[in-house]
Amino acid sequence: MKHLTTALAVGAAALASQVAADTQGVSDSEVVIGSVNDLSGIFAAVGVPAVNGANMRFEEANSAGGVHGRQIRFVVEDNGYQIPRAMQGYNKLLNRDKVFAMLLSLGTPMNTAGFKLLDSKGIPNIGPLSAARQMLQDPVDNKFIAFSSYYDQVQVGVTYLAEEFGAQEVCSMYIPSDFGKEIAESTADAAETLGLTMAGETTHKPDELDFVGSLTKLKAAECDIVTMALGVRQGITVVGTAKKLGWTDVKFLNTSAGFLEPVAQVPGGVTDGLYAAAGWRDLYERAADPVPAKFIADYKAKFDQPASGFAMLGYSAADTVVRALEAAGADLTHESFLAAMESLDYADELTDVQITYGPDDHRGADVVVVSVVENGGWKTLAVK
Repeated sequence: MKHLTTALAVGAAALASQVAADTQGVSDSEVVIGSVNDLSGIFAAVGVPAVNGANMRFEEANSAGGVHGRQIRFVVEDNGYQIPRAMQGYNKLLNRDKVFAMLLSLGTPMNTAGFKLLDSKGIPNIGPLSAARQMLQDPVDNKFIAFSSYYDQVQVGVTYLAEEFGAQEVCSMYIPSDFGKEIAESTADAAETLGLTMAGETTHKPDELDFVGSLTKLKAAECDIVTMALGVRQGITVVGTAKKLGWTDVKFLNTSAGFLEPVAQVPGGVTDGLYAAAGWRDLYERAADPVPAKFIADYKAKFDQPASGFAMLGYSAADTVVRALEAAGADLTHESFLAAMESLDYADELTDVQITYGPDDHRGADVVVVSVVENGGWKTLAVK
């Protein structure tokens, strides 16, 4: 009997090793996670802290022995917010690094281009740094996002501002990519639903920084609300330029793409009065709470720079992956991982959001939070 038991144990171990060997990015000792992120382009203020946050969580897991004995190796390629560089990154991660899954890849057009490579291999795409609806495009089996879409954020944000301030004329400024087009489309749809006038729109290159002409045009159109789908620096420049032009009665609305602490902290109150509709509450507004306080302190100690909301999201997304890897069990395959993702239901104390996935629900949370910049910080106005 002893010999039979030993033989069965050896056989089970051999089977587990064979399963791991047959699954890309998985070995007995390691699982490889990839990301195509923006570390140097117009959304580096999003990508860099998000990657840092994810690395923090993975290092914690690895220091505790890994997940089912496997260390997590996180490999990140810089896309510079450019599609050709993104595709180079995807090809490297998939074909050279043999990643098991993708995490926190940034950019709507970069993600949608990457799906052509990921979907054919069944590679999971987890928590992309894009809130576009395309992040859950068919086939949806291997795609999971954490928060509300840009479309829904604009719907809630425009409705809130229209009701609060009696707005009648709505406009939009956007980069004409999939990212910008979704926000422009939602703006027009919100205007139609609310009986408002879609009074104007302007499109912009990702590196554009002179907005005098565009703002003069929109001011002449008497826009009450202007939604924005621009780069981080661009959004700051737009708000500052409008104030210099004496246009102070307009309400500028960002989505989660511009919901960053550096945007609120621009010296001189440049961005005071800027609104954002996002999928979570500001990190520093909850800085006195135990879990955010610890994260802020730990991040500062590790990177010698302040934590940010997107550092928080990076940590949270990595935590989701760790939870799914744990739930998938020792015999890790894409199928067991995807089933584990669909089983997750937990309170994320860091983001203050309930994360729930299911077979027919690959969006972790649907909440939309409307905030405004006041005195160098974001203040929550409404949670819908």
